[in-house]
Amino acid sequence: MEENKDKSRGEVYSEKVRAGKRTYFFDIKATKSNDYYLTITESKRKFKEDGFFYEKHKIFLYKEDFDKFIDALNDSVNHVKTELLPGVDFSQFEVKMEAGGDEDIPEDDTELKWD
Repeated sequence: MEENKDKSRGEVYSEKVRAGKRTYFFDIKATKSNDYYLTITESKRKFKEDGFFYEKHKIFLYKEDFDKFIDALNDSVNHVKTELLPGVDFSQFEVKMEAGGDEDIPEDDTELKWD
């Protein structure tokens, strides 16, 4: 029981991004010494014989790597948009997501969160 109190106390901020059958969580957490780090979690709903489960992948990102990570992410996305797929209107994908696509992701995401 005490362990659960420590985990909830360490979470400072959380942002959720739904993307079809995937959900991304951006969670800022605090260490015992009041330092902060970011976890980026991908949760994807998968089906199996007796129902479904969530396949999860997590990245831990520490403050000293924030700028390098953001720069590399921006450079990579811009390379795809300008060099590899220059004719694609990426705003069309946002419209599709707003129109639906999250119907099989439960509103209550407590089953999606984990540590």
